Amino acid sequence: MEYVYAALILNESGEEINEENLTDVLEAAGVDVEESRVKALIAALEDVDIDEAVEQAAAVPATGGATTTDEAEPADEGGDEADEEEAADEDEEDDEDEEASGEGLGELFG
Repeated sequence: MEYVYAALILNESGEEINEENLTDVLEAAGVDVEESRVKALIAALEDVDIDEAVEQAAAVPATGGATTTDEAEPADEGGDEADEEEAADEDEEDDEDEEASGEGLGELFG
């Protein structure tokens, strides 16, 4: 994770994200730098617009898992089974959206 943070620091400060700069930031933070991880991160970020990726990540709502329902709603005649199927469908859609928006970024977190 510290490798990604170092890349974000370089991006925010307007510095070029390259092996030398990334290594310098990591060493300044007291990290025992692994050259292979530095190279892998630089390669992974080659075609990534970091500012855009950060904006997209910030726009994705966090899912806490628990949802509340309005107690004033009348109960469905279909019973709990219909509600459970609907909730399962919504969860699958949420999972697909999260996977699509985070493709490739998982590799950055080692």
